[in-house]
Amino acid sequence: MDPERFTLQLREQGFEQVTTVTREPNGFLDTHTHPFEAKALILSGEITLVCEGREQLYRPGEIFHLAMAEPHTERYGPQGVSYLVGRK
Repeated sequence: MDPERFTLQLREQGFEQVTTVTREPNGFLDTHTHPFEAKALILSGEITLVCEGREQLYRPGEIFHLAMAEPHTERYGPQGVSYLVGRK
């Protein structure tokens, strides 16, 4: 999916805040939550999310969705990761 189309879909789904996030190569965030729902399109690199003991790798063109306050960990690939994310 292209970023413009994804942004349009986010707006239609009520995601008012849309931004691009870039994380460092081989970075990691231990278990944490966010005070918002997040839906993101991977633009480059890769991210691995662990939610409820389940590990999922996301690469360019793939979308991940996290519920508000959903505990998760994040690991970034050797090139880091950049993603377009909507928050609500």
